[in-house]
Amino acid sequence: MAEGHSMTAAEHAAKTLFNEHADVLRDAVAMVVAQLMEAEVSAKIGAARGEVSDTRLTHRNGYRPRLWETRVGELDLLIPRKRSGEAYFPSFLEPRRRSEQAIVAVVMEAYVNGVSTRKVDRLVEQLGIHGMTKDRVSALCRALDGKVDAFRSRPLEGEYPYLWLDAKVVKVRDRGHVYPKAVVIAYGVHESGRREVLGLDIGETETEAFWVGFLRSLRERGLAGVRLAISDDHTGLKTAIARILGAPWQRCTVHFVRDMHRHCRPSQRGMVSAALREVFNADCEAAARERAGQVIERLAGPAPKVAELLEAAEEDLLAFYRFPAAHWSKLRSTNPPERVNREIGRRADVVGIFPNDAAAIRLAGALLIEQNDEWLVGRRYLAEESLGLILRDLMETGPEEVKQLPAA
Repeated sequence: MAEGHSMTAAEHAAKTLFNEHADVLRDAVAMVVAQLMEAEVSAKIGAARGEVSDTRLTHRNGYRPRLWETRVGELDLLIPRKRSGEAYFPSFLEPRRRSEQAIVAVVMEAYVNGVSTRKVDRLVEQLGIHGMTKDRVSALCRALDGKVDAFRSRPLEGEYPYLWLDAKVVKVRDRGHVYPKAVVIAYGVHESGRREVLGLDIGETETEAFWVGFLRSLRERGLAGVRLAISDDHTGLKTAIARILGAPWQRCTVHFVRDMHRHCRPSQRGMVSAALREVFNADCEAAARERAGQVIERLAGPAPKVAELLEAAEEDLLAFYRFPAAHWSKLRSTNPPERVNREIGRRADVVGIFPNDAAAIRLAGALLIEQNDEWLVGRRYLAEESLGLILRDLMETGPEEVKQLPAA
């Protein structure tokens, strides 16, 4: 048992991520309490593992197993033993202590809201948990970051016909100043029909160079077979998609409608929304293009800027019509991952200003790992048969052309 207990954080992260039945939160709790016990027993012994110290009182003597029931499941604890002196017993297992709640609180603070070691240190001190110094909290955060890093760098296998890209702006302290940075997330639908979180990164600005680097990193990890990339109108992204992925781009129709509200009077917003919905809810691409022409003529007088922008963006807004009709409602916007994005935004608002890039990645990564696990064990997002139409069609026509496909 001692051998399994001595796994490094990276090995632990890899084991968790490549186990399809892994429970990330449960494993995070297990890893944190293991390190907490090591910190406590080191304090009682007077030396860390392998450390030569004049203050050492005794030595370690293996581990003893114990089951621990928690809200995140049953944990197999390996409690360190001392060679002499009073037996070590973890502080969080002492009678009448709300131990499990305290540990989960520490985990969530460091793992999800973990942006201040002082805050975590203050929390564990109030709870009476010993051995959790600022340095120890930082070490725990680094260990938990191993899970996120392994998740972000895992190989991508198979083909991902559809790719969603989104960016959330957060405030990060860097070089003594607070800067707005973009947390960029890539979601995809695998050829099996299941959704996955494919990538996560953070950058100073949403420039073409930033997007090129992000998409290139996805390609290097194995991203292949992208038939359509869906996103909002981020600077440089359309060019980067064409350059790195060679795929058509679908501009989010929901965000486009919201953007158009800024180019017309408040009294006109209802009319503009209804007119644009006519275009995006047509029965086929030909009907959509006909309606788009009618809407452009209709809005040229009362809302000329909207008409101008619709005409310029028509190709990018109607790209989804070239794919199976059963997929249209999911392809014409970035709404599919919107719930996850809102949750990341809500947590980021609570944090306010992140102390560094790693803290922002830790928060987003923690939530995305859990979401990815839910998607992998949940229902298929798209039918494998309808995705097969796209794969077969591309093999016949080549990547330069995506034919109009029938409804699945």
